[in-house]
Amino acid sequence: MPIDPLVAIGAELPATEFTWTASDVLLYHLALGAGADPLADAELAYTLEDRLRVLPTFGVVAPGLRTFEPPTVRFPGIEIDLAKVLHGSQQITVHQPIPVSGRASANPRIADVWDKEKAAVIVQETVVTDSAGVPLWTATSSIYARGEGGFGGSRGPSERATLPDRLPDHLVDTPTLPQQALIYRLCGDRNPLHADPAFAATAGFPRPILHGLCTWGMVCKAVVDTVFGGDVTRVGTFSGRFAGVVFPGETLRTRVWADDGRLTIAASTVERGDDVLRGSLQ
Repeated sequence: MPIDPLVAIGAELPATEFTWTASDVLLYHLALGAGADPLADAELAYTLEDRLRVLPTFGVVAPGLRTFEPPTVRFPGIEIDLAKVLHGSQQITVHQPIPVSGRASANPRIADVWDKEKAAVIVQETVVTDSAGVPLWTATSSIYARGEGGFGGSRGPSERATLPDRLPDHLVDTPTLPQQALIYRLCGDRNPLHADPAFAATAGFPRPILHGLCTWGMVCKAVVDTVFGGDVTRVGTFSGRFAGVVFPGETLRTRVWADDGRLTIAASTVERGDDVLRGSLQ
């Protein structure tokens, strides 16, 4: 089915009512590798309910925690083969600290569709509100669909992130587990690209890759722990553009530059030296 931007752009998608509990937050944190040092107070703040704080990136997965079927890419004016899809970017803006448990409504829409000729980029914005309609957080994501361009739409902005021309102010290495993707999929993303070697091969990868949102969450945690001393309330907006893939078992190397209240972030794999994410936090 060809992409029809006139139908897709601005289309409001069905709202989703959802709840979450402290156990959901604990699972999410563990899926990001929290608790690697089970005796460290800093890690126990992510893994024990009596002192639990919520990493803001949890807001992106919270609406889909009860989703057990592999995702589909089917929206008004858009229908794409899942094997062609990669996560392009993700951003979350928290309007207030995310509570340990709660009930909310996710209200998504297609914000834009870009024609990159060899691929299509679909931008989705989701505003999450509490029962009184007060915004809790806003999430914006883009997916990159290989081979789906050429439909005559706008090319969209050029978003090449540049890094400061100096040594980073902070550098932290974070190992991933060989089974990390198998744990993270319990947070709602059952895309077989992250678990089934045969499916990964059809998508052109030698083995399953780590979820982009897992990498994104791990980088955010590394920055919060290293720069903010674990104070999750200092995160206003965290955004990241995916530049490459991570294979479970590799080590993430996160570099951070601080400048006027804004952090510029770059993450790569230690083993291959490949860039995997560039972003910012403020």
